[in-house]
Amino acid sequence: MSLGIVSAAYIVASVLFILALGGLSNQESAKRAVWYGIIGMSVAVFATFTGPGMDHHLLIIVMVSAGSVIGYVVARRVEMTEMPQLVAALHSFVGLAAVFIGLNADFELTTVNTLKSTGVALADADLTGFGKSLFKKTAIEISILKIEVLLGIFIGAITFTGSLVAFGKLAGSLDGKPFKLPGGHAINIGAVVLCCVMGFMYLQGAGVWTIVTVAIVSGLIGWHLIMGIGGADMPVVVSMLNSYSGWAAAAIGFTLENDLLIVTGALVGSSGAILSYIMCKAMNRHFVSVILGGFGGVTQSQMVVEGEQIAIEADGVAAALDDADSIVIIPGYGMAVAQAQQAVSELTKRLRDQGKIVRFAIHPVAGRLPGHMNVLLAEARVPYDIVFEMDEINDDFPNTDVAIVIGSNDIVNPAAQDDPNSPIAGMPVLECWKAKQVFVSKRGQGTGYSGIENPLFFKENTRMFYGDAKASLNKLLGMIKQ
Repeated sequence: MSLGIVSAAYIVASVLFILALGGLSNQESAKRAVWYGIIGMSVAVFATFTGPGMDHHLLIIVMVSAGSVIGYVVARRVEMTEMPQLVAALHSFVGLAAVFIGLNADFELTTVNTLKSTGVALADADLTGFGKSLFKKTAIEISILKIEVLLGIFIGAITFTGSLVAFGKLAGSLDGKPFKLPGGHAINIGAVVLCCVMGFMYLQGAGVWTIVTVAIVSGLIGWHLIMGIGGADMPVVVSMLNSYSGWAAAAIGFTLENDLLIVTGALVGSSGAILSYIMCKAMNRHFVSVILGGFGGVTQSQMVVEGEQIAIEADGVAAALDDADSIVIIPGYGMAVAQAQQAVSELTKRLRDQGKIVRFAIHPVAGRLPGHMNVLLAEARVPYDIVFEMDEINDDFPNTDVAIVIGSNDIVNPAAQDDPNSPIAGMPVLECWKAKQVFVSKRGQGTGYSGIENPLFFKENTRMFYGDAKASLNKLLGMIKQ
């Protein structure tokens, strides 16, 4: 395939990627958007594989085939509740790939410099593809290449280790509470300064050991950075790491002179950054404060919650729903853990068949991944038109008869408005306590993922519907007329 055709294919793939990102902003167009992305990636891979300068086709076929099989098997086995940690794991692969490609680019550059020093001409050099491109570069272009390699390795290593930590916290294999070494911020700053020094030495020709050091030190930065972020900030962390992986890919795209990789990396990096901003705004957080701290740090004394949590059984909830005309359901990560979305969908269907108005209220950071609840509800075939974002439905709670909270804590916590000393003070929340009655489906009396007590559970119009969400809802379904 000629270079012109490859360039045209890259343009087509770029347009498809843009359409995919645009379509993912809406539930109704999301499925079509996914196909845009699949087709775009297929075009990109085929054009790259058949393009000029590409060698070792058999090895590439074997590796791509093996990766495809592994990806298919993993995707089939992963439950929707495990999707956040899967995304974090995939980010780590992008970061690791950026590190390996950066190191390989330096090895190739060393080979080219050795050939040049012996007076070998390009026509006589046993070089292909990237090696030939390096041979033609001027000294200034080589310096720019080294900067690109440095950036790719630095961002890639941070993304790799940070994503592994995020995976561990989301999967529960690591403690969700923030952890910092003594003098944590100073350590991070010192590590960045060391990477800058090593980078300067690398640009001066000190050798490959400098960028290996950068990879190790920046990997430690990624580990320490994400370890210091608490569980409640994890949705922001996931989108932030998504952005990092995009910028790492873009940096490597410049190194490899691959226009599509540059465009794709920029799309992922910018969209991840925008999403991180949206998440931070939804949590009333500053992006820098999330990275440098997160929930769970030292705060002032929080407001003492008085009263008691009053439990209710399924028959009481059924009676209230029978009398209600308008119902708002607020799903959270507890619904995902219990895999209760199908039961929620069936409950919604039965209530709507009775002529009741049933809607869903989705907080931007519900669950542990942006859009997590939307995906689960779509999987359970809940109609798109009754699923509303927080800003669209928050003003309707005073006119709502029953609000049902399923496995949520921080996103329905009135302390965000009432307690200036709370770690979530100022965070926009779903004001479900303004409904006439509130039922909270929860396993027990423990706090949420961020470890913050919720005054909602102690309010006079709130009743606690204890138990596993799926089991509780199935019991409730047996009391709802079909």
